[in-house]
Amino acid sequence: MTASDCCILNGARGAWAFEPLALQLAADIGVVISTEPRRFNYVLNMEPLEPAKIETSFIPLRSIELAADKRLLAQCFAAHEVPRPRTVLLETFAEVRDFLGREFESEWCLKFPTGCGANGHRQLRLDDPEPAKWPRPFIVQEFIRMESPAVYRLYAAGGELFGWIVRRYAGGAGSPWVAHARGAQYATLGEAPPEAIEVARRALSAAGLLGSFGCVDLLPAPDGRWLALEVGTDGLYNYVDREINDPALLAEIHTRIARAFWRKVEAASCHF
Repeated sequence: MTASDCCILNGARGAWAFEPLALQLAADIGVVISTEPRRFNYVLNMEPLEPAKIETSFIPLRSIELAADKRLLAQCFAAHEVPRPRTVLLETFAEVRDFLGREFESEWCLKFPTGCGANGHRQLRLDDPEPAKWPRPFIVQEFIRMESPAVYRLYAAGGELFGWIVRRYAGGAGSPWVAHARGAQYATLGEAPPEAIEVARRALSAAGLLGSFGCVDLLPAPDGRWLALEVGTDGLYNYVDREINDPALLAEIHTRIARAFWRKVEAASCHF
């Protein structure tokens, strides 16, 4: 298989949202951007999505789906016993209230299942009204309170973890939902704790992202354990935030993606 068999797949109405990333990936990897699938694809956008037409995807389509829907990811993490904040899926708001009444010693939040930037997330109290038109099932997760809210991240590409960074607010104060869209900024750190690396590896492996490209957000629990919040990747619904204010890490991300891409092309070629 050669470069002419590969592409950055980015077509249809939503292509504009991925265009800058598509241009960057095409330059880094050395393949063209196409609106139609080729034999090996870095899938960014396709409308309607037709999996049968995508012979091979660098990032598995199922992994893209898991990263985009926290309900599916919660089930995946539970099935693979990934350490995470306590999380339950509940079909009705009456069940949510019953749960809060039993688990009143902990703080809880309701997470919106799709979207990004913590959009829609809210803390939960027993007397809260049922939110209108909320997708089912409800995702109720233990809220880990931090004096200075921060979320930690590791990246993976081609089976290797790298890039230990933190997302936090200047001065340490801000929304408990530590999102770049809410003003939090990234800062690079030194070596990641071994326990965080292990949890990140388990989370990314469970989601099928370790061998392609993805990231995982983590929190330190009060008891010292590291917990996985969610994973992220590129394609269809979202893409990994590259606004990290560290040119060296950004260059490393793109170099590792390109290396992992061609590794998978080579492996796929053996099956044709």
